[in-house]
Amino acid sequence: MTRAGTVKTVTSPANPLVKAARALHMRKNRAETGLFLAEGAKLVRDALAAGWPPTMVFAREPATDDDPAADVAAKVRAAGGDIIFASTAVMEKLARRDNPQTVIGLFEQRFADPKRLNKGTLVAIEEPRDAGNLGTIIRTVDGLGGAGVLLIGNTVDPFGVEAVRATMGSIFHVPLARLDRAAFTAFAKRYRHPIIGTHLCGTTDIRDLSPSEPQMLLMGTEQSGLTDEAAALATMLTKIPMAGTADSFNLAVATALSLYELRRPFL
Repeated sequence: MTRAGTVKTVTSPANPLVKAARALHMRKNRAETGLFLAEGAKLVRDALAAGWPPTMVFAREPATDDDPAADVAAKVRAAGGDIIFASTAVMEKLARRDNPQTVIGLFEQRFADPKRLNKGTLVAIEEPRDAGNLGTIIRTVDGLGGAGVLLIGNTVDPFGVEAVRATMGSIFHVPLARLDRAAFTAFAKRYRHPIIGTHLCGTTDIRDLSPSEPQMLLMGTEQSGLTDEAAALATMLTKIPMAGTADSFNLAVATALSLYELRRPFL
């Protein structure tokens, strides 16, 4: 039986619990602790629904019984998480901004074993550097029923506050795995299914494919697309047709367009 979480009240931004949580805005501290922040009652509810209970939740003292913070606090306590009711000053300090969310949760990071991502449509991204792009891609993978996201090489942290915010809760539903370049090369060579890369030199219109799962969508960096090394691992290189004067799409947009075409027969 899960123990009920504790309840505390904190009014000082100098409280050690606040300082430790606030430090999670820094990647170094997230790496050392294995924790991350998720802002907002919706994200905390999504986590609970996905069986991903928080270790601790900071919440603004509920003004009424039907305050969303009160409902979230009760559910977190029932799941064994600790509740810290905090003043507005504390919440602003923790969020590093004015008008913060009324609920901020602390969660343990989770990375999947890449070997388990061998079903459905997997999205592999080569060194994404923009947190908003990555968070949007994770949300898109969730919305289109993708099997997971594989992060290749030196990437932005998917558990950074901005990335988590951009996922709109999908961080708790989409398996994430990460591999360095050498490990990804070995993974791709063992992968016995189509690897579809998007590339400016691609000769196949992505709309002309006849997708079958399992399959992998391989996307390149924001600045220069797939490297030659990664492109060589693809079983085919495709292109997204364009009609205007722009010569490329934003990474998150290109991923969404490509994934939609690959998942369309299964939607």
